[in-house]
Amino acid sequence: VQLADFGGGLVQAGGSLRLSCVASGGIFSSYDMGWFRHAPGKFREFVAAITRSGDRTYFEDSVKGRFTISRDNTMNTVYLQMNDLKPEDTAVYYCAADLGGRPLAYGDDEKYDSWGQGTQVTVSS
Repeated sequence: VQLADFGGGLVQAGGSLRLSCVASGGIFSSYDMGWFRHAPGKFREFVAAITRSGDRTYFEDSVKGRFTISRDNTMNTVYLQMNDLKPEDTAVYYCAADLGGRPLAYGDDEKYDSWGQGTQVTVSS
């Protein structure tokens, strides 16, 4: 499975962006999907996840109420809508797919075995 994530950019604090991640080469509807981010000097951090059917979502505490995750299984795409962006949201954002149904926490990056190339999000103050 290959993942292509895009939609990042430069935005002012308080602004919004929508990231997209398109999967190819597999059965998208059978994969739990996640978004992670990696800022300079920090460890990679969980942002959000969604179950294969889309019936449950999970968020890192600092983005709750500001970010939403959704998916369109007919389009093999998962989205991350980011509102009220803050400078501390600046990072490279990666989508990830759990191809094997690992029984790990959704926020554990070991759960995921296919990753996008990343898209840069920069929030200016």
